[in-house]
Amino acid sequence: MKLYYLPAACSLAPHIVLNELGLDATLVKVDHRNHRTEHGEDYLQVNPLGYVPALALNDGSVLREGAAILQYLADQKPERGLAPAIGSLDRYRLQEWLGFLGTEIHKGFIPLLYAVAAGKYVDTARPKLEQRVAWIDQQLADRDYLMGDHFSVADAYLFALIGWGQAAWLISYYKADIHFDRLQHLQRWYARVRARPAVQQALAAEGLQ
Repeated sequence: MKLYYLPAACSLAPHIVLNELGLDATLVKVDHRNHRTEHGEDYLQVNPLGYVPALALNDGSVLREGAAILQYLADQKPERGLAPAIGSLDRYRLQEWLGFLGTEIHKGFIPLLYAVAAGKYVDTARPKLEQRVAWIDQQLADRDYLMGDHFSVADAYLFALIGWGQAAWLISYYKADIHFDRLQHLQRWYARVRARPAVQQALAAEGLQ
């Protein structure tokens, strides 16, 4: 397998999951400015939409959406419990989380990351995102991870997203004021996830430490 990634992007989530599962995959870094890989490959031939992540499978097929990639990887080693069993109610709970993170948190960040271009829309987008993240903070008041007491692929996804509001250099680069310091349950969760060896390994590989 090959995971196409951009450091600090949402592709950090499948990178973490690969490490958690000990799956063998080649990491291929993508330059988002010219859509070429570190090896000079035209990334648009892999994903015509140009964004990461993309997971090229050994049979030549490609998965191009993060939620699908995360579940595919988890299902390669179901005994590790990073995704509940297919068909179970808990699996739909996981998909509920992945859908929420993708539509309400991930997309909610976009106007803040491009605040100059977004203009006054930021004034609407920021409080909406803060409200959604505050709701996540409440869910974490009585549990260690999003799905309960066990780390799942949803935690890997949320970690990648919340990292956009934790890294001072990223905030400075995008000229966006994004932080969640007052959300104590979320902060404890973030520290717990960051301490996992698989997460530390991914952060180091992407130059994010």
